[in-house]
Amino acid sequence: MSLNKITFVIPSRNNLEFLKLAYESIRNLETRHEILVLNDASSDGTWEWIEAQKDPDLITYFNPGPERIGIVGMFDKGIEMARTDIIMAFHSDMVACKDLDKNILKHLKKGTVVSATRVEPPLHPDGPEKIIRNYGIEADEFNFKAWYEGSNKLKEDKTTEGIFAPWCMYKEDFFNVGGHDQLFAPQSKEDSDLFNRFQLNGYKFIQPWDALVYHFTSRGSRFNKHSGGAAGVNSKEWIDTTTKNGRNFLRKWGHFIKHDKFMKPIIPSKYNIGFVVKNCNEEVLKLLEPYCDTIYVDCDYENYIKEEQQNTLINLSTRVLPYDNEKNNDILIEIDRTKFNEKDMMIIQKLSEIFDDSGKVGEFNLSNLFINIIKYEKIPHRIHNG
Repeated sequence: MSLNKITFVIPSRNNLEFLKLAYESIRNLETRHEILVLNDASSDGTWEWIEAQKDPDLITYFNPGPERIGIVGMFDKGIEMARTDIIMAFHSDMVACKDLDKNILKHLKKGTVVSATRVEPPLHPDGPEKIIRNYGIEADEFNFKAWYEGSNKLKEDKTTEGIFAPWCMYKEDFFNVGGHDQLFAPQSKEDSDLFNRFQLNGYKFIQPWDALVYHFTSRGSRFNKHSGGAAGVNSKEWIDTTTKNGRNFLRKWGHFIKHDKFMKPIIPSKYNIGFVVKNCNEEVLKLLEPYCDTIYVDCDYENYIKEEQQNTLINLSTRVLPYDNEKNNDILIEIDRTKFNEKDMMIIQKLSEIFDDSGKVGEFNLSNLFINIIKYEKIPHRIHNG
């Protein structure tokens, strides 16, 4: 019985040594699937290597640069270009095990997202959702024979409910939630945002433990040597983008990224919150602004908006307002910068849980914060980007 064909969508930027391994591992599968490589302004010979393959089932998209598009735009472009109904978001620093496709597809149906189980070298902390084994930290240390023999012994006949790259689904299901949100371009936190929306749309997550990939771990982004990183060493580019998009995730969802031990998203409630900050300055404004819908301040904020607006698609001029502006939020929290301390900040970071437990309107104090719940109403999260 022939398998349904998958399009393996692989953005790559200056990661050729790992991309070659990813390509070879997919071509080693029994079924000849479509491979779609999105070359994001690479200068390491990626384009020349792609052309030399003479592979009719290797589709390419080339961003000539000099600026990168990033995996947010590249994944969506690749999934749009895919000629099959089924797509897999695959990273250029991943290597498939034997029968990866068979063991993914036997679980796949409409409304499901099937993720491979990652096998990783000890560069990140261990967790119950993955396996730590070292089959090489650098590309030239990797050996296919050792990987195939080792991965066959690691396979288990079980599934858990989680999601992480590489993930596989029907192309139609991906676009039913609007694809990636450009708020998180070029990358970082885009996957957590997408997975939240998958869950809100009712998709089922399946992680089979006989579908393994070896993941060299963030060698195309966080630890990419062409961006100033190395194995286990964060690049400045990654630090900057993850800081920026951590703030954008807070603005959109109202909380930090949360998931259970198998990486299934946990989505706390969102409320319409306004901070009223007395004796404010730009440092505190920058600290607090992502945690609320509106912040009312008694300091000059034009410079903050000018600088920070470059880091977000969200209109900050509607979020940062004068102290005496009319306040229309459901919940108001009064803050005095001169009394604000670390304990207050910890409370700010847990507001969703606090209001879930409260469940009613009223006024109360928490540490140095005066909280007024005027209207107790949860805000529906937005599933689609359109």
